[in-house]
Amino acid sequence: MAKASEKITLNAGREIPFNKLVLSQRNVRKTKAGISVADLAEDIARRGLLTSLNVRVEHDAQGHETGFFRIPAGGRRYRALELLVSQGRLARTVAVPCILSKSTTDEVEDSLAENVQRLDLHPLDQFRAIMTLWEEGVGEEEIAARFFISVATVRQRLRLASVSPRLLERYAADEMTLQQIMAFSITDDHARQEQVWELISLQASREPYFIRRLLTETTVRATDRRAVYVGIAAYEAVGGIVMHDLFDDDNGGWLEDPSLLEQLAIEKLRVDAEALKTDEGWKWVEAAFDFPYGHTAGLRRFYPERAELTDDEFARRQEVETQYKTLDADYAEATEYDPDIEQRLEELGDELDRLNHRPFVFDRLEVARGGAFISLGADGKPTIERGFVRPEDESAGDAEGDDASGSSEEDDGDGDGTSSTTEGARSGAETNTVDGAEEEDSTARGLSDRVVEDLTAARTLALRNALANAPAIAFAAALHALVLRTFFFQGSVSCLELTVGSANLGQTPGLCDTVWAKEIDQRHEAWGHELPQNPGALWDYLIALDDVSRLALFAHCISLSLNAVVQAWNRRPAAISHAEQLARSLGFDMAEAGWIPTVDNYLGRITKTHILKAVREACGEQSVQLIDHLKKPDMAREAERLLRCSGWLPEPLRAPVPEDPLQEPAACAGAVDADAGGDGSSATGVNTQTGAPRSPAQDPDAGDLTSGPVEDGDALVSATG
Repeated sequence: MAKASEKITLNAGREIPFNKLVLSQRNVRKTKAGISVADLAEDIARRGLLTSLNVRVEHDAQGHETGFFRIPAGGRRYRALELLVSQGRLARTVAVPCILSKSTTDEVEDSLAENVQRLDLHPLDQFRAIMTLWEEGVGEEEIAARFFISVATVRQRLRLASVSPRLLERYAADEMTLQQIMAFSITDDHARQEQVWELISLQASREPYFIRRLLTETTVRATDRRAVYVGIAAYEAVGGIVMHDLFDDDNGGWLEDPSLLEQLAIEKLRVDAEALKTDEGWKWVEAAFDFPYGHTAGLRRFYPERAELTDDEFARRQEVETQYKTLDADYAEATEYDPDIEQRLEELGDELDRLNHRPFVFDRLEVARGGAFISLGADGKPTIERGFVRPEDESAGDAEGDDASGSSEEDDGDGDGTSSTTEGARSGAETNTVDGAEEEDSTARGLSDRVVEDLTAARTLALRNALANAPAIAFAAALHALVLRTFFFQGSVSCLELTVGSANLGQTPGLCDTVWAKEIDQRHEAWGHELPQNPGALWDYLIALDDVSRLALFAHCISLSLNAVVQAWNRRPAAISHAEQLARSLGFDMAEAGWIPTVDNYLGRITKTHILKAVREACGEQSVQLIDHLKKPDMAREAERLLRCSGWLPEPLRAPVPEDPLQEPAACAGAVDADAGGDGSSATGVNTQTGAPRSPAQDPDAGDLTSGPVEDGDALVSATG
């Protein structure tokens, strides 16, 4: 006969006064985890004790019951009850529901079993419970307060409601991770969520960041310059929707309607352009998100000048300077600190600063025929370039008889046979060489044209010989022609028949945002402020300039003529070869200059085969295997990340290998150590960061070409070759 199996009996429940309970020293929980004892006490005060304590009868050394009960499992609940008793919110003799264990196992085993066998609530179940409370009308703050969690946690759990039920089922079946589900919650579009899941299910990469990227590829980041410019509030005010990621730092989220954002940005830019035109009086203002590099080519640039002091302001400055010097001298001899004198000196100093550092203002007559460009900077703020005159506006200004400016333009052939060279159009400019030409004509009257031609030919030849023997003056003359072409453009001529061109690089996107374009523009702007507005005064300015500043200005003008662009329709193998020689002499490397391959400038414009080749060359075959299964847009983005710090360059940007690798390229005879001064300015007279010159008055060692031209010229030629 089979033996009947023994029936299991459960431990009985019993209510025990709190003051008869003691905490067992063999409880295994020693480390704090989860909610605090204080929060647990508040929860017990709100809804009572939901779980009984596990207790055992305590015996003395002789084995007799002491009347107390030890707690091997439930220590945190006991401490929470103890806290409520100490606060007077619970009686010391209150009956506590307990399970009286009669097990013969060790207390440590009971404590360990209770904690190990406990299973934390699945996040999906937590979400569903919180969702039920929320649907019943319990607010987010109230839910957070009831369960001692943050409001952000409640919102995150509620956000899971935006995830497709099909994906939640996969998560419940452990086919997806919580991080993946949180990534899908970024959008409410269930169809798109399921589409992305089907896509990544076929791929090895299922990282949350990749899911977010796929879900937001048709959106615009809130950090996009257009979004910053328009403002999220303005975008939402007209019905725009912003997606947010509650589980990660989303930097403001993603804007779902790029077309709407584009329209708002264009409209605002047009309004700002019209306001700029009206407020400042420009004849024209062009607006665009971006202008191509070199968009100002062919336009004359003029610059603002500090407003002149009025008679009253000049007198006031003299008065303030006198007061400041007198007070400062007296205070320097004082033996005690006087806060009133200190404050008065500060006030006088501030007033002097206001008088000496007046704002720059444009000439009103120039503004009336000039214009400006307004575009959108990378930081979302408008970028304004002011002070440009179109060639047709130069002629229009002269036709109206701009006598007040004293400038004259080259005659376009109106039948009177009179011509003149162009002066920089600025109020108060000196009269051009028209008067000189008329005087020359009067002195030569009576001589035949042939005689005049022969005489001036002889003078020209002699002048050439004299110029060849004065290298410094020759350099200044060449620089004069370069500066006229670089900064003044129209009509201003030199007796030197030099031609300097500058290739238009405007078809290449993104050039305006490069560090090189910004440095060139900054240097050009600095020189533009230093050079005289009137080209007639340029020669005297250059002659008075110190040698090193002339070198810097010469290098700037020459650099703008460099053209190493390879074009299929314009084959120039000799010129390109010379550009490579020049690059070797400079020790130039495109990677060291800061170029890195991006989706916009390279990777998004080539085939997948070329992308994989680039990654293989830079990172190896293992990196290729990480991306070779991706579609091209995703492959290009991942390749950009992999190549970012590799220093890899595509073939057209690589420095050519010399034919004889053992032979070092010869150093350029015209190399000038721009860093000789250590601080970027002391040795060169030029700020190496901006190219701004020191005036002769500021530089006591500045060279003077008018005295000792041959000696100065010898030194100059040795520096420039």
